[in-house]
Amino acid sequence: MVNKVYEKVKRYIKENYKFLLTIVLLFVFFFYELPFVVYKPGGTIDLSDRVEIEDMYPSEGSLSMAYVSMMKGNIPFVLLSFVIPNWDLVPQSKITLENESVDDSIIRDRLFLEEGLDNATISAYHLANKEIKIKKINHVVTYITEEAKTNLKVGDVILNVDGKEFSALEELQGYINSLEKNREVSFLVLRDDKEKKCTAHVYEIEQVLKVGISIINKYEYEENPKINIKTKASESGSSGGLMTSLSIYNALVSEDITKGRNIVGTGTIDIYGNVGEIGGVKYKLLGAEKAGADIFLCPVLNYEEALQVLEENHLKLKLISVDTLENAVKELQK
Repeated sequence: MVNKVYEKVKRYIKENYKFLLTIVLLFVFFFYELPFVVYKPGGTIDLSDRVEIEDMYPSEGSLSMAYVSMMKGNIPFVLLSFVIPNWDLVPQSKITLENESVDDSIIRDRLFLEEGLDNATISAYHLANKEIKIKKINHVVTYITEEAKTNLKVGDVILNVDGKEFSALEELQGYINSLEKNREVSFLVLRDDKEKKCTAHVYEIEQVLKVGISIINKYEYEENPKINIKTKASESGSSGGLMTSLSIYNALVSEDITKGRNIVGTGTIDIYGNVGEIGGVKYKLLGAEKAGADIFLCPVLNYEEALQVLEENHLKLKLISVDTLENAVKELQK
């Protein structure tokens, strides 16, 4: 019985080897990934569909955040990047961090999104003179260096260090820098809703003592009026912070800063309303033009690059650079 099946399979392969070879080659052509990614112009997300506030003020126009489209380095996309304008081929090594797994990268980028939403909410409520009270600041691990000797993991919430609680990152950094090199530091963290004891060893780089971790702040707060910001599981990163903050602010105040315009933009933001530099402004600007934007807001540090893209591609939208949330509001009020 086995011999008969084997002979049938063997005969089938012999008679159809060209067809089977073609299938294999097509599979490799379409699904094999080269060590590159392809960036291309993205699109926009209207934040009026995402921000929900009690008794929010209506808006005649729209406030949208721009995003970059990225595709894996499959052979067809790589080849198309050589012929389609503004499709750019980038080595994976330029967009990944050392000593980082894919899972860690996904968790880290999601944490950056959550940090950006917290910052956007706090800065918008402050500027709009609305009530928001920070109840607690959580320090969350977002990256672990290759030099670190630790069993900490990305996503760990630090409860205390050597039994000491720190309200600000600067205090924690100062404490680490006050220790001796090679000293073991004890961390109590929250991981998967359970407390866990971890350790890290102090080492020195350029006369600065470190334990080899990067940390962000996540805030627990009470706000009035209440707010809910919807996101998708696939979304990540902090570059939508500025536009999210503007959308929240516009919903909190009676004056509509959109004035019926389609406003798109990008930029990180901190709790004090400072706007930070982002990557991929070229693809975001081109995506905004395609979406019919009237105005594109970008961080001051990205302005020269954005202006060059605007001029080279003869874009019709108005480009405005901003360095703070308050500055962005004033520019739109004009």
